[in-house]
Amino acid sequence: MRIAAVGDVHLGTDSRGLFRPALGDLGRRADVLLLAGDLTRCGTVEEARVVGEEFGDLGVPVVAVLGNHDHHNDEPDRVAEVLRDHGLVVLEGDAVVIETGGASLGVAGTIGFGGGFAGRSGSAFGERAMREFIGRTTDLADSLRISLSRLDTDVKVALTHYSPTPDTLRGEPREIYPFLGSYLLAEAIDDAGADLAVHGHAHAGAEHGATPGGIRVRNVAQPVIRSAYALYRIDARAHTAPGHSITGLSGGKCP
Repeated sequence: MRIAAVGDVHLGTDSRGLFRPALGDLGRRADVLLLAGDLTRCGTVEEARVVGEEFGDLGVPVVAVLGNHDHHNDEPDRVAEVLRDHGLVVLEGDAVVIETGGASLGVAGTIGFGGGFAGRSGSAFGERAMREFIGRTTDLADSLRISLSRLDTDVKVALTHYSPTPDTLRGEPREIYPFLGSYLLAEAIDDAGADLAVHGHAHAGAEHGATPGGIRVRNVAQPVIRSAYALYRIDARAHTAPGHSITGLSGGKCP
């Protein structure tokens, strides 16, 4: 099974035509495209339309989660609606099953959230704001665990924006690790089982990592993979490790 993935493309209203040319051969190279959040620059409906135009109707299913940038304008539901209008599947605490090449692929997705990692993490104690912060991560990790557990497919993939492991944050300042991911996401993935976990968000991080349970994690933030997408191959029968090949592009800032 050939899984293409990219995140953190940060498309603005001036980005029309930026990605589309690099995706022309996607249907011949991949069975699905996963988008790991931060698809827009500032989370506006107008930017979402650009994303839909760039990633819609590619000849393969496109499955996405939103990222923090896609929430910035406080319209994540409208952003998701626009993407769905262009044929993209947008997940948040749910999953989708794709049949391809005689095998089934299940993708469970959530944006995820921060909080940190084992030994250096926040807890749901003290001020209400802190309890709400960690509570959000807990709720989203639980939704990922449930949606992954319900999948009965040949291959299972966890798709998030925030990272489930510090492995793929190497290169980022350690001070910001708690804002880039949470060990609770890894616990959910290990508990439910998956063949691959894909995330974005960490622009200066590393591509390769693993959960404590040994599930492979890939950071597909576009500034990390430095390509229009990364391509991973999973043997649907043997559940072997993803292999990887690549092809090139980038993002922007909010006012």
